[in-house]
Amino acid sequence: MSELPPCPECASVYAYPDGALLMCPECGHEWNQESEGSNAQAGAAAVKDANGNVLHDGDDVIVIKDLPVKGAPKPVKAGTKVRKIRLVDGDHDISCRIDGFGAMALKSQFVRKA
Repeated sequence: MSELPPCPECASVYAYPDGALLMCPECGHEWNQESEGSNAQAGAAAVKDANGNVLHDGDDVIVIKDLPVKGAPKPVKAGTKVRKIRLVDGDHDISCRIDGFGAMALKSQFVRKA
């Protein structure tokens, strides 16, 4: 029997075939084995917010917790709306401009889509 690939969502090794699809018993994800490579690449490139929503260039986001800023006397407060974000590669995957702070980079795990 051929070795089945792990689940692209949760990396479970317990995937099983169900007709033309593969299914994961742990997370319930279904996927087509032939298009697995393209889905994995698209999923890896997608930037998601704290709630799991996919972010795109130009989206508006809201900061979900107070974030300290080096060199600034006060943090970026939770609830601050950030407009027209740009997605970049790296540890801090959002480049934006925040009123009162200027240009900065944020991690997507600390924002939610507005």
